[in-house]
Amino acid sequence: MEVPAIIDLEASGFGRGSYPIEVGIALADGSVHALLIQPAEGWVHWDEKAEGIHGISRDYLMEHGKSPREVAIYLNDLCGGMTLYSDAWSFDSSWLGRLFDEAEIIQRFKLDTLTRLLNEDEMTIWSDTKDAMVKHLGLEMHRAANDVTLLRETYKKIKTA
Repeated sequence: MEVPAIIDLEASGFGRGSYPIEVGIALADGSVHALLIQPAEGWVHWDEKAEGIHGISRDYLMEHGKSPREVAIYLNDLCGGMTLYSDAWSFDSSWLGRLFDEAEIIQRFKLDTLTRLLNEDEMTIWSDTKDAMVKHLGLEMHRAANDVTLLRETYKKIKTA
């Protein structure tokens, strides 16, 4: 079974003005990559509720994050020519677009919805299987590396069921 490349982004919030703060990628070879993204000068929106979910402070990002340009270059180098799959396509595509717009770089990979890879029966059991995998893996959720690991393992579990 071939496992798809999976992407997940964490963000400063959920509404208008929100921007990406962390990106995680799980590749077909089993590797997981994650980068914190330093907010660009014009990225000022910050939602305390979102911070409560992912646990990443704006100050921490300013100190430890990479610039949007560095992250965009890294993602293109890592994923150029691939299709990456997201379980939150509408959010992730918007935040990824904002990242590449800020970096003034063309995105060299595609983004698609993970549900495209699932049949109706698999979609029906996705949520329950994912919840069971959270418990099984014991991962802290809402950090990009852990979230892509969870999505990959859930996908594998469903496809081998």
